[in-house]
Amino acid sequence: MAEIKIVKKKPIWPWIVAVLLIAAIIYFVFVKNNEVTSINGTEIENTTSTDTITR
Repeated sequence: MAEIKIVKKKPIWPWIVAVLLIAAIIYFVFVKNNEVTSINGTEIENTTSTDTITR
């Protein structure tokens, strides 16, 4: 008689957790850096200037 090998499926939940972690990292890097923060009632916007002065 032939031998039938049973292979268990790998769980999918580690992939779901990994995708959620990557999405959270992307959110905090790109979205949170552009929000306006407040220090002692003064609003400060996190901006970066990449313009160069030309004469």
